[in-house]
Amino acid sequence: MKFYSQQHRYYCGIDLHARKMYVCIMDQKGKIRVHENIKTDPQLLFELVFPYLDDVVVGVECVFCWYWVADLCAVHQIDFVLGHALYMKAIHGGKTKNDKVDSYKIAMLLKGGNFPVAYPYPAKWRATRDLLRRRMYISRRCAELVAHIQNTNTQYNLPAFAKKLTRKHNHDGVAERFDDPEVRKSVEVDLAMIESLNQILKQLEWHIEKTARQHDYHTLYLLRSIPGVGQILALVILYEIHDIRRFPRVQDFSF
Repeated sequence: MKFYSQQHRYYCGIDLHARKMYVCIMDQKGKIRVHENIKTDPQLLFELVFPYLDDVVVGVECVFCWYWVADLCAVHQIDFVLGHALYMKAIHGGKTKNDKVDSYKIAMLLKGGNFPVAYPYPAKWRATRDLLRRRMYISRRCAELVAHIQNTNTQYNLPAFAKKLTRKHNHDGVAERFDDPEVRKSVEVDLAMIESLNQILKQLEWHIEKTARQHDYHTLYLLRSIPGVGQILALVILYEIHDIRRFPRVQDFSF
């Protein structure tokens, strides 16, 4: 686990939530300069940090809403550190816990060189990576629908399907094997949803592939040249790793 160890004149710890955030700014001697609960407004945050812009670092735990803080710091060239949520919970966990205390602890971790670092994914690729992860959600819904049809088939002790139900051309006669009209209707609904989701996946995959070629065509081409690595796996590797150089050792890499 990496820890942020650079020294600064000021350390800003933020306990970030969707609508509110507690900001704690302290100096090298541990004196608290700012300790306020404010709205998640970029202008309000910048006004708090502005007097300390000469040498300040901002630390935020890796929660779902950290993107805008990282982008604000990038625009104003403020050092930004993203905290590893799991390790931070293990380090600064305690009986006394609230937003005010947590923001203070985050600032203290930064100051003491004990702030566990996560990778702040670059804004340029971030949305595409999230879109690719959304594709996984849709793909899992398809798998759940197929599983429901197969379970229903087993429930009524019918012969196993000879072909994959994920493909539209294999749907003929699937619903008709069920005698009960209500069961048949349930299977028809599943098949219709699978067909619809497959169309969405097809369009989505085309869009992501097109975007990936603009981001890094050379790396994508190299990944596709690996035996056994197809379109989707190549995209997942490209966007989840982003830059292999962020792993200084083989032991630091786990995929």
